[in-house]
Amino acid sequence: MNKTELILDDLDFAILSYLQKDGRMSFTVIAKKLKVSIGTVRTRFNKLIEDGTINIIGRVNPDKVGFNSYAHIAVYIRPATLKEKIAQKISKMPEVSFLAGTSGDYDLEVDVMCRNNEHLVEFINGLSAIEGVQQTKTTIYFKVYKYAQPDLNLLK
Repeated sequence: MNKTELILDDLDFAILSYLQKDGRMSFTVIAKKLKVSIGTVRTRFNKLIEDGTINIIGRVNPDKVGFNSYAHIAVYIRPATLKEKIAQKISKMPEVSFLAGTSGDYDLEVDVMCRNNEHLVEFINGLSAIEGVQQTKTTIYFKVYKYAQPDLNLLK
C-alpha cells in the first residue's frame, strides 16, 4: 500500500453512501445523520477527494440528453503485445464509457454510448481501423434497465 492511500473506515463508507444517493447533500445534513461534527465530515470528505476515492461529477441520464445507441464491443487484438497500446488509444475515445482487459475469448471489453446507430457504426469502423485490432464483436443494448454506481453495502 503506498503512503498516500487512504484506509477507509465505517464513517468514510457512510459519508460515501450518502453522497452516492445525493451528491449535493450538505455536510451539515450528513453530519446530523451520522451524529458527528460538520468539521469531521468536511475533513473526511477532503481526504476522500485528495486520495481519489471520490470524484464529484454531474451524472447525466444518457437517454435524456440524446444518447440513443449503446453497445458492448468485444475486441480481439493480434499480436497480444499491442493490448496496452490499443487500450490506451481506446480509453481516449469519448464514446467509451467502460473499458477492461478480459481473460476470455477476447482481449478487451468496451462499452460505448453513441447518438444513434449511424454514429455507432462510425465508431466501430474507427475502432476496427486501429492497428492490431483483428476483430470486433458487437452486442447492441436495446434497453438499459439499470445504470448505477456500485452499492457500498456489498463491502460489509
